[in-house]
Amino acid sequence: MNFQRILRHLLHPDWMTRRAFPRATLEAIARAVTASEGRHSGEIRFVVEGALHPVPLWRGRSARDRAIEVFSDLRVWDTETNNGVLIYVLLADRDVEIVADRGLAARVPADEWETLCRIMEGHFARGEFAQGALAGVNGADALLRERFPSAQQDHNELPDAPAVL
Repeated sequence: MNFQRILRHLLHPDWMTRRAFPRATLEAIARAVTASEGRHSGEIRFVVEGALHPVPLWRGRSARDRAIEVFSDLRVWDTETNNGVLIYVLLADRDVEIVADRGLAARVPADEWETLCRIMEGHFARGEFAQGALAGVNGADALLRERFPSAQQDHNELPDAPAVL
């Protein structure tokens, strides 16, 4: 049990999340996702969570575990060609996790997603939240365009607007 981590989460108020990701940044992310999904057949979901609730935090839930839970809850796995990707940001930890559905995971090595996470985390460490978020969407876009070029009758299966939990 990491008491510093618990304290960081407990002392992370909602206004800090809104300050890091104001409406203008969320709208820019939504526009980037919409533009991206016009260039490939994949689906991108961007989620920001300020802090974990005390019970899962006390039990040691990792950002990765929470990202997988959110991936399931938001049904990112439920796309027609199994090529959905979740970009999950846990602000209190300044941690980014990317969860790719099985169709995409089979084509993109985990280290490429990990590199993208580290790029975003570098921006976040400098307080560059909009730049980090857009770097994440643009990086996912490049990987999806390469592996899942746009289909003629592709339709939008997941919301483009980021979710703030």
